[in-house]
Amino acid sequence: MPGLAAQRLPGLHAASSRESEVQQKVIGLIGGMSWESSAEYYRIINEKVRDRLGGLRSARCLMWSFDFGEIEALQHAGRWDDATAEMIGAAQRLERGGADLVLICTNTMHRMADQVQAAISLPLLHIADPTAERIKAAGLRKVGLLGTAFTMEQDFYKGRLTERHGLEVLVPGEADRALVHRVIYDELVQGRAEPASRQAYREVIARLVERGAEAVILGCTEIMLLVHPEDSTVPLYDTTAIHAEAAVEIAVSGL
Repeated sequence: MPGLAAQRLPGLHAASSRESEVQQKVIGLIGGMSWESSAEYYRIINEKVRDRLGGLRSARCLMWSFDFGEIEALQHAGRWDDATAEMIGAAQRLERGGADLVLICTNTMHRMADQVQAAISLPLLHIADPTAERIKAAGLRKVGLLGTAFTMEQDFYKGRLTERHGLEVLVPGEADRALVHRVIYDELVQGRAEPASRQAYREVIARLVERGAEAVILGCTEIMLLVHPEDSTVPLYDTTAIHAEAAVEIAVSGL
């Protein structure tokens, strides 16, 4: 049978041999937070690999996908140590599975990125870093940040943008933060993109621009399901797409 297959597809073994000499790196994805944005990661990564390599090429990737209901319960109960243990376990599963790099497919759970990185020997591509690099490359320094209340109010994300990248970060006022957070958990992670919520986000973005924001970071991987470039008078930086595209650059480097 192998001989028959080779006769039907001349050159197959030679092509396979050439491709095996240098392969894409395996992208490990910690997903399911929520699965709606994880599906976007998978789509974007595979589209970008096809764009770069052509033909029938697609990404070499692994995904560990959480039951988000369990993670959300830990978040809102403040059980961050337990959540960290879950994230480390997921990263270690990907490492054992053969991943070459790891992505946490959510902004909020980068709260424990340093602990996850310390528990594995693979590089973890932090979502804030390629986002900040894009912003700096555009010559911008003062940015608004939308995300969950955890991302907007705690320092793990804002602090990285400021200390590592020199960006000035503005977050919405208290009422706007509550609105942005509620829409994420009550609608977006459940697959709902409501027109009224889109208009509300437009208004939140406009208020950030009034305060001097030169761009706005969509710092929750679901927000790109609701808000689009035409909803803002300043550039929007979609962390989902930027993170996925940066992973592809690493994965295909050297090919």
